[in-house]
Amino acid sequence: MKHGKKYVDSAKLIDRTKLYDADEALALCVKTSTAKFDETVEVHVKLGVDSRHADQQVRGAIVLPNGTGKTVRVVAICKGDNVKAAEAAGADHVGAEELVQKIQSEGWVDFDVLITTPDMMGLVGRLGKVLGPRGLMPNPKAGTVAMDIGKAITDAKAGKIEYRLDKTNIIHCAIGKASFGAEKLQVNFDALLGAIIKAKPAAAKGQYIKSCVVATTMGPGVRMNPNKVGGQE
Repeated sequence: MKHGKKYVDSAKLIDRTKLYDADEALALCVKTSTAKFDETVEVHVKLGVDSRHADQQVRGAIVLPNGTGKTVRVVAICKGDNVKAAEAAGADHVGAEELVQKIQSEGWVDFDVLITTPDMMGLVGRLGKVLGPRGLMPNPKAGTVAMDIGKAITDAKAGKIEYRLDKTNIIHCAIGKASFGAEKLQVNFDALLGAIIKAKPAAAKGQYIKSCVVATTMGPGVRMNPNKVGGQE
């Protein structure tokens, strides 16, 4: 793959043979962000688990202390008193059958998060084929199926992210924008890694965090020392 001049120049600042400490890696990430837009900073964590086994799944959600730097569009599917609570919390669209119909028949997915209450899951369950492939299906573990819909919406707007393993046992998460600077990114990074370590399955054997790479949207990856992230030292 041929890279542009900016990428090549940025890559020269990174020692490919070195495993960086988190603070140094995040500072490099900010330094190598050269795009004309505010790049997202992403973390890729490979875990020593096997996602094919139900007892080795790693999944959850966390509100990043400094948010994500992104405006989150929230749809709330609810009824009764929950409608007012959802509107008060700042949901962009609130409804029930009519929203389900719109998503189902029109394939409307112009939102980032869908939040609902447990009593509505029978209705929302019909949307699996549309929402599932896009990672938008509500789930209690991600906090998107909640009794307190107002709090769930507030958390989503504040920068709540979901982390989950892919088929190659890697978690991919955005932890903010390059404009945050290394210190704010470090706080978000520590919060995410802390949550992932806390979610370690009892069935996981050997080294839990195998590798950790941080990169901006357009920039090169910076490899971190897996033994020194998330307080593992």
